[in-house]
Amino acid sequence: MFEGFELVAVEVADGVRIRARVGGSGPPVVLVHGHPRTHTTWHLVAPMLASAGFTVVCPDLRGYGQSSTVAPLPDHSQASKRAMADDIVALTSSLGHPRFAIAGHDRGSYVAFRAAMDHPTVITRLAVLDSIPIGEALARADATFATAWWHWFFFAQPHIPERVINADPEAWYGARSVRVELMGEENYQDMLAAIRNPAVVEAMIEDYRAGLGVDRAADDTDRAAGRQLQCPTLVCWSTEDDMESLYGDVLEVWRPWARSVTGQPIPSGHHMAEQAPHALAEALLGFLRDPA
Repeated sequence: MFEGFELVAVEVADGVRIRARVGGSGPPVVLVHGHPRTHTTWHLVAPMLASAGFTVVCPDLRGYGQSSTVAPLPDHSQASKRAMADDIVALTSSLGHPRFAIAGHDRGSYVAFRAAMDHPTVITRLAVLDSIPIGEALARADATFATAWWHWFFFAQPHIPERVINADPEAWYGARSVRVELMGEENYQDMLAAIRNPAVVEAMIEDYRAGLGVDRAADDTDRAAGRQLQCPTLVCWSTEDDMESLYGDVLEVWRPWARSVTGQPIPSGHHMAEQAPHALAEALLGFLRDPA
């Protein structure tokens, strides 16, 4: 897994170290995982991008995998997408890349979006996979959304989610029913180690608590101010997930948020980096190589 890549741990803020894999040479691109995965979810896609002439950086977000967990604050801002985005900018700068492209999946897409919104001179291109902005999702939330994405609101409750998940994390995350050969053994074991760690579970739940509070407020502030993403933006969504059933034309949802947006569906279930790595790598490479 990740042959030719280096495993690093970089201090990006006081008490916060980020674990990452780094490989390849050429223009830098950062790949950001979702919940409850770690950076190893990219083990098939990252080498393809590196072989195509890119420097690829795959971090564990703060609170995920083997990156640092941070003690919760009353407003959960330690798990905000702004804090996580700042981590990624600091990490990539420390690796010698002051400007870079970024792609994020699931919760990682919110971090990638916030990085591009907060650091427009740093982020050269943005790809978001299976998401719309948190503020947009909550503004559109209805009974259908609440039924499908009920875990957002369950995770907002104090203490209860951690007690439930830690009682049997493998059952909660469906780890016993995962097709290990599809994930890859090392990727699977890395996820298991993460979900079995109560400190990581708490940090991952804090990510969602921040989402309903400080992250939504950041999105709403941007919307009210008319701010848009300045870099070219690619939106991809899984055909077997619920993005189209919830939002219809996913690109139309994104157009008010970005000056330049393109996109396409990926024939896959939600975890497209594991289930459709070649299709995803092809989409990302086409976007990254586009001279526009």
